[in-house]
Amino acid sequence: MSCDQPNSLRFMIVLILSVVCLTIPACSAKTYNKSDVSVGTADALSKFAEEANAPANDLSKLAEAGNADAQNRLGLLYHDGQGVPVNYERAKQWFRKAAEQGHAGAQVNLGTLYFLGHGYYQSDQMALFWFRQAAKQEDALAFAKLGRMYEKGRGVPQDFVQAHMWYNLSAAHGETRAAEIRDTIAKQMTPAQIAEAQRLAREWKPKKE
Repeated sequence: MSCDQPNSLRFMIVLILSVVCLTIPACSAKTYNKSDVSVGTADALSKFAEEANAPANDLSKLAEAGNADAQNRLGLLYHDGQGVPVNYERAKQWFRKAAEQGHAGAQVNLGTLYFLGHGYYQSDQMALFWFRQAAKQEDALAFAKLGRMYEKGRGVPQDFVQAHMWYNLSAAHGETRAAEIRDTIAKQMTPAQIAEAQRLAREWKPKKE
């Protein structure tokens, strides 16, 4: 390897990070939408991982410096095992650092780890807490996650009206899968319940701190 190659590699990593941030909604200053744990949003970086774990190392420097988006992406690398061994505890640590800075995508990811029990322990209440934090930023995926909590009665009493409302909000913010689940739930509801859920969705506003 020539002495110029590491510099070229670092340049390419910085370039890829810049392109990713311009093209993925997760880099939005407002909501970082659609950063679901189950979706490999760090795929654009993974092709560099085979050579000295370049993306993980590069993201680690940014994450240690306090960059919330880098912290969230590093958490995804550890969760998905891209360039680094799968480590849910490390993923949770990085998601938490970003979540505490108000990164909506990381809040959804952290809540999902608690929901699934990946990491230290399973907690529906902690999942609810972080989903609600992301929902305050009108994150479409957070709305859908809350809909699922109410649909399944996880951490809250089962409530199809609330589930319909949250899925409806998620669909209105662009999550097409939420619309399908909402319509399936509606088949188990009375017309009065559907009307109430629709009213709640229309009147919903994020609570101010």
